[in-house]
Amino acid sequence: METVECVVIGAGVVGVAIARALAMAGRDVLLLEAENSIGTATSSRNSEVIHAGIYYPKNSIMAQSCVAGKKLLYAYCKEHGIPHAACGKLIVATSENETQQLASIKARANENGVSDLRLLSAKEASQLEPGLHCTGALLSPSTGIIDSHAYMLSLQGDFEAAGGMLALQSALIAAKATANGIELVAGDAEPIALRCKILVNAAGLQASDVAQRIEAMPREKIPGCWFAKGNYFALMGRAPFSRLIYPVPVAGGLGVHLTLDLGGNARFGPDVEWVDSIDYRVDPARGEKFYRAIRRYWPDLPDHALQPAYAGIRPKIAGPGEPAQDFIIQGPEVHGVPGLVNLFGIESPGLTASLALAERVKMIVDNTRRHGL
Repeated sequence: METVECVVIGAGVVGVAIARALAMAGRDVLLLEAENSIGTATSSRNSEVIHAGIYYPKNSIMAQSCVAGKKLLYAYCKEHGIPHAACGKLIVATSENETQQLASIKARANENGVSDLRLLSAKEASQLEPGLHCTGALLSPSTGIIDSHAYMLSLQGDFEAAGGMLALQSALIAAKATANGIELVAGDAEPIALRCKILVNAAGLQASDVAQRIEAMPREKIPGCWFAKGNYFALMGRAPFSRLIYPVPVAGGLGVHLTLDLGGNARFGPDVEWVDSIDYRVDPARGEKFYRAIRRYWPDLPDHALQPAYAGIRPKIAGPGEPAQDFIIQGPEVHGVPGLVNLFGIESPGLTASLALAERVKMIVDNTRRHGL
């Protein structure tokens, strides 16, 4: 049986970042990915936004990792030449009730250490973005956009340069803890047996399923997983905006917002569609709701200007109508399985938080090895 010190399951942006951090710390790391390429699920089907850290509960892992991750990510992009832009965003209110909510959003951001938000009147907002209709807005200058694919490829390059190994089409089949480490079987056509001291479950949409396959993992410590599909529509033609435009948040997500890619092209989404299985098809009929939502802040959106683009799925650990949950990062002190680290519910702002989450997991691994857990 082959032996490797660390195995990371899941080569999405968070999994690759974790594998990179462990490899660059001098550890022997194998990264397992069920698909035939890295970052094919949630990591490549999102808004590609560098979030500021505005909305999340104070002292939550989401808030802490987003704020810290944003700084690390901007620095990484500059150092490695990753295409990105700190274009800023406006959170816009379109009613007096929503205008009153802006102050509480700003207060939440301040609690999280995001102190650069500025309240704008409707006039001030329209001076920045003449095509915008609103009753007030919040300006977030540190929000940005990134080429997520270039970023993931750069992380992979760092990982492999540090001696890490990537195995594609290598889904976890089963794993069990033994006195000599964690034994696992992975692969598709020709499964392989491995033994490792550290196993990190960063499987995203499949994290709960992967945990179920680990013998001795307490089932009561495995959260449920609900799929919240987010559909995107692309704008035909140019949008008259230079910043991202977000409505006041809605239950389950941040509303149908306008994001820009690095070429200046606009897309709208995501909405929230609870689904039972992974299906990335976009129903063109959902576009009617998009028109209504967008025209609240951009009334001049032309008819027939939207076309289906793509969809992504958020790995929620709370279902419809339930309170939103924080990221879950479990070490052996939580579940009792020596050498195992689980990450559950890593949705937005996972891209922004990726480097900070990697550092957090690295610290857990260091403590695990130090204390023999």
